[in-house]
Amino acid sequence: MDQAEKLRNIVKKNQRNTPKAQIFTVTSGKGGVGKSNVVVNLAVQMQRRGKKVIIFDADFGLANVEIMFGAIPKFNLSDLIYRGKTIQEIITPGPLDIGFISGGSGVMGVNNLSKEQLKFLVSNLSKLDELADVIIIDTGAGISDNVLEFVMASPEILLLATSEPSSLTDAYSLLKALHRSEEFRQAETKIKVISNRVTSEEEGTGIFEKLNAVVGQFLNGNLEYLGMIPQDSALEKAVRQQQPVTLLYPEAKSSKAFDMLTNCLIQGTAAPIREKKGIVQLLSRFIYKKD
Repeated sequence: MDQAEKLRNIVKKNQRNTPKAQIFTVTSGKGGVGKSNVVVNLAVQMQRRGKKVIIFDADFGLANVEIMFGAIPKFNLSDLIYRGKTIQEIITPGPLDIGFISGGSGVMGVNNLSKEQLKFLVSNLSKLDELADVIIIDTGAGISDNVLEFVMASPEILLLATSEPSSLTDAYSLLKALHRSEEFRQAETKIKVISNRVTSEEEGTGIFEKLNAVVGQFLNGNLEYLGMIPQDSALEKAVRQQQPVTLLYPEAKSSKAFDMLTNCLIQGTAAPIREKKGIVQLLSRFIYKKD
């Protein structure tokens, strides 16, 4: 039995039980559109609804989530892979006891790990299905291989875009790279657009319609519209104070928007709920690529 087959057996063993956690991967195609802000505020609203949430910060080398939470993690993913820490030890508690895992600066990307390191990582991250109801993955900006791997592996993608031409162009570039990959399974993936920093409902739907039109015309695909987040001075103040707006200003218009988005995600109102993938299924593709 070769090493690749042994790794497959490990993944299959971890996949036997029905996954508990629902996974959302938040991406944008470019930086500076408020991706990490959306991640932490959705986590707050889900936690308020009794969901146990863990954020996996896959933006390796940066620390956006911990900055938004105003917390400094004692350990990160590199401590799990290289220094023998357990998965429980690298989960940092944030506001409302939301857990988050920092990618840290010691891991340059999942694709750069050896087979043995991937095996160890998958075995440990499989435990998140028992520790959380919801896992939110915050990807890096751009369309690097590492970003695309997480996006392609995710059952539900939350694509963040603004009305800026560069945001729309970069979001489409990510979608184009996604659809043109032989490994992308369109039928198994929901892509939901969140329009950010908009001044009206019409602007929000306009962003979605522009993206959906070009995806339909040139990629033979389709998107779903999850909703919008308005431009809000309260949100800007919360960012400067390193706190989620949903905690600092719960009655702000952006907080109410996050509340609506959370309801849609939990209730699955955008489309019928299909079979969920667990964190092991999500990461197993990285092992198979090592063959």
